Amino acid sequence: MRSNGATSNGSLGISVTTDGRSYRTARLMSIRIGERANYVNSPHVIAMVGLPARGKTYISKKLSRYLNWIGINTRVFNLGEYRRHATSAYQSHDFFRPDNAEAMAIRAQCAIEALKDVCQWLENGGEVAVFDATNSTPERRRVIQDYVVNKMGFKLFYVESICDDPQIIEQNIMEVKISSPDYANMNKEAVLDDFIKRIQHYQEKYSPLDEEKESDVSFMKIYNTGEKVVVHKHEGHVQARIVYYLMNIHITPRTIYLTRHGESDHNLIGRIGGDSNLSGRGRQYANALSDYIHEQQIEGLRIWTSWLKRTIQTVSGLDVPQERWKALNEIDAGVCEEMTYEEIKERFPEEFASRDQNKFAYRYPRGESYEDLVARLEPVIMELERQGNVLVVSHQAVLRCLLAYFLDKSADELPYLKVPLHTIMKLTPVAYGCRVEHITLPIGAVDTHRSKPKVPGDLEEKFRLKNKIKSDNTAI
Repeated sequence: MRSNGATSNGSLGISVTTDGRSYRTARLMSIRIGERANYVNSPHVIAMVGLPARGKTYISKKLSRYLNWIGINTRVFNLGEYRRHATSAYQSHDFFRPDNAEAMAIRAQCAIEALKDVCQWLENGGEVAVFDATNSTPERRRVIQDYVVNKMGFKLFYVESICDDPQIIEQNIMEVKISSPDYANMNKEAVLDDFIKRIQHYQEKYSPLDEEKESDVSFMKIYNTGEKVVVHKHEGHVQARIVYYLMNIHITPRTIYLTRHGESDHNLIGRIGGDSNLSGRGRQYANALSDYIHEQQIEGLRIWTSWLKRTIQTVSGLDVPQERWKALNEIDAGVCEEMTYEEIKERFPEEFASRDQNKFAYRYPRGESYEDLVARLEPVIMELERQGNVLVVSHQAVLRCLLAYFLDKSADELPYLKVPLHTIMKLTPVAYGCRVEHITLPIGAVDTHRSKPKVPGDLEEKFRLKNKIKSDNTAI
């Protein structure tokens, strides 16, 4: 929603752009999902800068994933896709020679088309557009400045990735570029040779952002994937969050293991929340998890748990550095804590149906929503991005939020992600995303997953527990 209000100054002011057209340059925008509201003072364009194979697309995709996860509507516009659409099959690095006038004209036109799409998307409700291109000359950056800021009245922030480590550059080429549509059916050696020559063509004209020559521009520079960061004139909440996030990411190979606590006494009787102990099978899982982790011989592993007994008990047999995070506690069900779904449906039928209509935004009375949980978990994500190998032992709703971040899931998908008991989810960062492997240890457990019902308020038979006596093998 974009405000139509205007004042003489402040965040809802009207400004006149260079083409004489009035535009709401600092509109209050919000995306609302139920009670959800995320405020961005003005649409932003984040323009990447840097030579090829410097991790610009990696940063673009990762940044987009993070911003969408915290509720800021973000999309990446990759200039390479526009170029491939505008030209016939890629021939060679000669296309990128600065003296290739025909190709330069095509590339310039593609940039304009991409910028038009960026601005159109922002006008239609987008909040942050990431323009993923080299943008490696002051001339190209002036075109962007004129179009995005002077003409459209949007905010512009450059992110320049600088890398002079040959090993990182070659690794990036071999891991990412060989799978590019440009190099279909070419062997690795030919790809490496062609791409290095492509980089050399860009180097002939490349001019890094300069705080004296481009003193009016807001930007940050990232050196060697986080070794050093320089920030110049960042403005506002969104840019501050982007700077903080990008200061914490790294590309060092690592693995993140996620698992719920072992089955608890409350799981056996279908009660949500609380601080119960592990069941007999839950203790068996704790032993099996300990054996699995020891067998993996994971270098430098750290273990994070919530403050609740069932997570701490699950890792009690592991002689590994451990930290307790209150932020990893299960979602607070408020007045519904330690009730079964059947009891909630009987006592609060309207609340029960309301949660099914919009599970992400629904807040338990005196409790939390999934949206609240995402906000609570943001510091955990920041620290996970800084760490090496980590085992996180937490709870169903919490792990859904973490998985949604790593796997780029939407707010609609997040509350229904399957996170079964006695299963380890092994996350391995790859080029532009994250690979997930599910490892189920051979210890039985109840099924606590409730799918989205076709009719809000309907309750599956497996959750109707009243007057039933359950054995250890009963599936809830």
